[in-house]
Amino acid sequence: MYKGRTFLAIIPARGGSKGIPRKNITIINGKPLIQYTIDEAKNSKYLDRIIVSTEDKEIAEVAKKCGAEVPFLRPKELATDNAKTIDALIHAVKELEKRGSKYCYVVLLQPTQPLRKSWHIDEAIKKIVETNEESLVSVSEVKEHPILMRTIGEDGKVKNLMEISSTVRRQDFPTFYKVNGAIYINKINENFTNNTSLNDNKLAYLIDKKYDLDIDEAVDLEFFKLFLRLNKS
Repeated sequence: MYKGRTFLAIIPARGGSKGIPRKNITIINGKPLIQYTIDEAKNSKYLDRIIVSTEDKEIAEVAKKCGAEVPFLRPKELATDNAKTIDALIHAVKELEKRGSKYCYVVLLQPTQPLRKSWHIDEAIKKIVETNEESLVSVSEVKEHPILMRTIGEDGKVKNLMEISSTVRRQDFPTFYKVNGAIYINKINENFTNNTSLNDNKLAYLIDKKYDLDIDEAVDLEFFKLFLRLNKS
């Protein structure tokens, strides 16, 4: 709780990941991937409850052992390749409300962003409350600048993605940010519906790009392992 507002953390973890089979419970340095997010959530000063939304019984058991709650399983139709995260969040919020538990905000923490820290979560919570905004999304400065990005037309010629001259010094490039997927916060009210686009949340919370790692492919797992070896305390 922060200034009288309550915060529900939801960690979505479906069992059917394609790029890395059983990704969310893949063991990395002795811990399942999902535990890195659960641990940071548990260290938050302001999260009131931490639940994992999954349709997978094995993931549910792992999550419980890591200290998260799994009060119910997600319907399988909300865990397909085409299912939207917002639908899983709405389902979880409604199921908890049926059980008499209501919260002011939902905090989405994706387990595929294992470098996000508890103090990132707390700073984001403080920011959304202090600014009285309804939604927040974490962003990081882009590594590959869109001024140098191109599409290729049917004629085989490259086309600039942006209508800005790329013949400028790199240090003079305008700053661009990307949604990094680490933290989403939404106020639970009449505007929080299945039509909510989480990536279009309004208030920005900036996370240094050194904490931005999205586990999507096997090479990302190897990078994470290397990061952990190099940053042993």
